[in-house]
Amino acid sequence: MPKMKTKSGAKKRFSITGSGKIKRKHAYKSHILTKKTKKQKRNLGYFTLVDDADKKNVKRMLLK
Repeated sequence: MPKMKTKSGAKKRFSITGSGKIKRKHAYKSHILTKKTKKQKRNLGYFTLVDDADKKNVKRMLLK
């Protein structure tokens, strides 16, 4: 069986922490920012972790 490649879109969007958790950026921070509060925009700027329900699919995309 041929070696599978990492999904290039996932490679750009996710990174794995030292403890094995998967980091991701928040959505809704790219446009239509005028109607969002300062607090909303500030909190969307931080990284967060991928939910356990999605972790299996993301790991498969990253082949780890």
